[in-house]
Order: sequence, then C-alpha cells, then structure tokens
Amino acid sequence: MSFGFFNLETPVNEPTLEYKPGSPERKKVLDAYKKMYNDHVQVPLYLGEGEVFTSERKDISPPHDHKHVIGTYSIAEEKHVHKAIANALEARKKWVTMSWEHRISIFLKAADLISGPYRSIINAGTMLGQSKNIFQAEIDAACEFVDFLKFNAAFASDIYNQQPAPGHGVFNRIEHRPLEGFTYSVTPFNFTAIAGNLCASMAMMGNVVVWKPSDHQMYTAKIIMDIFKEAGLPDGVVTMVSGDPEMISDIVLSHPDFAGLHFTGSTFVFQKLWKKIGNQIEQYRTYPRIVGETGGKDFILAHPSANIEVVATAITRGAFEYQGQKCSAASRIYLPESIAKPIIDKLVENVESFTIGSPEDMSHFITAVIHESSFDKLASYIDAAHEDSEVKVLAGGTYDKSEGYFVSPTVLLTTNPKYTTMETELFGPVVTIYVYPDEEWVATMALVDSTSIYGLTGAVIAQDRMAIEEASRYLVNAAGNFYINDKPSGAVVGQQPFGGARASGTNDKAGSMQNLLRWVSPRLIKETMVPPKNYRYPHMG
Repeated sequence: MSFGFFNLETPVNEPTLEYKPGSPERKKVLDAYKKMYNDHVQVPLYLGEGEVFTSERKDISPPHDHKHVIGTYSIAEEKHVHKAIANALEARKKWVTMSWEHRISIFLKAADLISGPYRSIINAGTMLGQSKNIFQAEIDAACEFVDFLKFNAAFASDIYNQQPAPGHGVFNRIEHRPLEGFTYSVTPFNFTAIAGNLCASMAMMGNVVVWKPSDHQMYTAKIIMDIFKEAGLPDGVVTMVSGDPEMISDIVLSHPDFAGLHFTGSTFVFQKLWKKIGNQIEQYRTYPRIVGETGGKDFILAHPSANIEVVATAITRGAFEYQGQKCSAASRIYLPESIAKPIIDKLVENVESFTIGSPEDMSHFITAVIHESSFDKLASYIDAAHEDSEVKVLAGGTYDKSEGYFVSPTVLLTTNPKYTTMETELFGPVVTIYVYPDEEWVATMALVDSTSIYGLTGAVIAQDRMAIEEASRYLVNAAGNFYINDKPSGAVVGQQPFGGARASGTNDKAGSMQNLLRWVSPRLIKETMVPPKNYRYPHMG
C-alpha cells in the first residue's frame, strides 16, 4: 500500500561509452567476450518455479564463427507452455496487488545493473550471439535497454498521475489496471533491448508475461532473465519458453485468459498471429490488445539541393550498420541525376573501406548476418542482380559462409524503380539506388510513397526548406519515423518514439507513454459524498 504520491523525473539518456583502444571498458568487454566464447552456457526454460532444462536442446553458435558451439538452449514441449501460463496466472495474484512504485523499482534496479555490473556481459553476449560490433551492441543492449526501463518508469508515473476533473459533491478517480489475464511477448533476434523491453513494459504496468524469444537471441535472453531475477522480479511474472514458435503460439492464443500480444518481427508472422486471435475472439475473457512492429522497406530521398557528403554518409550508415539487419535500415535510395555520380562515388569509396570479420576485432564495421537461411536468401538476390540487365552491382556482390555468414555490403544501381530489391525487404547489407531526373521531384515523391507496402522509416535530405516541407507533407503516411537530413535509423528512447503503420505495424511507439497505455485497462471510480434519497429532480416541483 502506498503512503504518498511518487513522481519520477524524466531521465537523461544513458551515455554511450566509446571503447577506444586502451580504455577500461574495451578491456572489460573483450575479457567477457573471451570468457563467454570459451564457456558453454546452458539456457533453461523459465516457467515460474525454477529453471527447467529439457532433454531436447539446440546449439548456440556465433553467426561469425558458426562451427563453434558456445552453448545450448532448451526446447519446450506442450506441457511446458501450459505450465508457464498456469504459473504466470498464479504469480499475477500477488503481482497486481503490489504498489506500482515497488514494481517500478525492480526495473529501475535492472536498469542500474545493466548500466553497471552487467554492461560488459550483456554487450559481449550481444556481440557473440548476434554478431554486433561493439558500438552496435553498446547502443542496443546497454544504452537503449537502460533507456527503455528508466523512461518507461517515468511514463508509468505520468500515467498513474492522469486523473479526471473534479466534480461538485463527487470524488472522481481512475485506476490504470493491468489487463485481465496474461500477456504474450514475441521478440526478434536483432535488438537485445527490444527483447527486454517488450516483456518489461507489460510487466511494469502490472501484467504477467509469457515470453517467446527468437531462437537466434537465446544467449542474451538468458542474460536478460538473470538481470530480472537479480533485480528482484518475482518468479512467474515473466516466464520464458523457447522452441517451436507455432506450437507455443497456438497454445498461448487458444487460452481464454490471453489478454495481449506484444510483437516485433516479420509482417507475415504478425498477420498470421492476428488472424489466429481473430478466429478465436469469442473465447477470450476480454478483447486482447494487439501491438506489433513489423517490417520496413525504408527510403532515403535526396533533393537536388542536398549536400553530397551528408547523403553518402546517411546511406553508408543507414544501410550497413549491423549488416542492414534493422527494420529501420535504409534499403531503397532515390538520387537526383545532377548529383547522383559524386554521391555514388563517395558511397562506393566508403563501402570499399569496410573490413569484415568477428566483432572481437573492433576495427570491423561489418560482421556476419544472423543465420544460414538469411545468408542464402541474400546470396540469391545478389546472384540475380549479377545476371539482371535492369541492375548493376557497384560494390560488394560477394559472400562466403565457410566460417561465418559473411555477406559483403552490396550497392546496386537499377533503372527500374520497381525492381524487386526496391520493393522486397531483404534484412541484410544490400542497398538499391534509383536515379531520377531532377525535374521529376514531385513524381519521385509519389513513387517513394507508392512503391512499398510498408510505412516504417524514411528520410529526406535537402538544403532547400521548401523541398523539405513539401516532402514532409507529401510523404506523411510513408513513414512513422520521418528523418530530415539524417539516416532513417537510430531512434533514441524518449527522443524519437519508434513505430510505423501500413504493413509496418500498429505504430504504438515503443519508447513513449503511448505504448504503455496499451497495457492498462482504466477503471473510472465515481464516489458521491452525499447521495440523493429521492428520485425527483428540482424541475419536477
């Protein structure tokens, strides 16, 4: 029970460490990396009553060194999923009664653990298990995860403080209740912070969560659970099951107490889950909340007034950071004919300066793509580009999976603005350029808006303010996160709440109060101080 009103000030974003040669943070993360590379981790199921190690297990290998096994993770059976749900619902009985400031304190402690003693561990795990270079690991697993936890705590405080107007003779108040039942979190491989946040944002608001992490993020999934447990999260508030995603989802979504889905992943999978929920809608105790952030085919549109180096840098970083494995990665580029050549020349120069290899060598800008099926898919598109008369390979165009799943950053130039790599989300280090006549600026904006089914991120680069305003207006529905004179990626929690519409998701803006509001169900309470004792109103005489 609370004995006061508690407000959390808006936090400051977590500072990013630089990991310069000779720095203590560089040594610490490399020491952690080496230890974890040589150890053999065993990842259990977390069902709410201790750790469960199943007989069926799968190997965990670094994508950049796929012949080396660094651990195994457990494969759930149907009984384990049922147990996770049952234990979550049992944990809910106490969790929903805990004062909100005590719930939030758990996640604030988790944030400080990540910022402090777990920083090198969670960063090294992200480098090792997901092949991120140290900068990409730092801004994700450390900084963004800390920011999600601290900003969400402040947003929760603001939500609880939102109360209705007073009335004469009545006391009005709103409770922001957790959803009735349990929630389901389905998370991707590419951001450790997203995996942690999708669970924590729901649990922070009083919900219990069944979590299905990606098979290719299992190393850091265990680290996240270790942090939550050390922070004091009660058993069962977040349960974790891994294995066959269809089996797990079928059991979860068929339960009458299923109350919400928090999803980040492919558009196809999200649509499939939504259909399953819709087909079973009459059996649920309450209408489930559905929140999803899915795919993107993100653009950079340069105006003839654009600065050449700004455009080249935005493409280089936006397309190739983390091997293009971000839903916000720039993958289709529109350049005006008058300045296209110097931009392309600078871009190719940048790409040819990249080195590729293990993230343990911090000089590398590029490491491996996540798994063999991703590698094979990207290789097939690169092979097709080499043979197609509509496209020219300007840089890269090679690949090798003998030791790791390495795909060279590839720049394509097409004469067809509807070429397949201008429309299809590849989720890898491949970017396609289309050059348009300067006088077709307006027509090109229409092309940008109509080419993709997605609406996640996009950028316009120009020095002409009229052109910037025109693009902002014309492309209002083309991107949920719209960038001016910058790459279309790298959203910072609290500063640039993230999400898109169209086939890119429900645009519920992770990193904002809006997302947390999806995980509560308000109850209005009106208390009349001196209630009437006669039904007749004064006008009746």
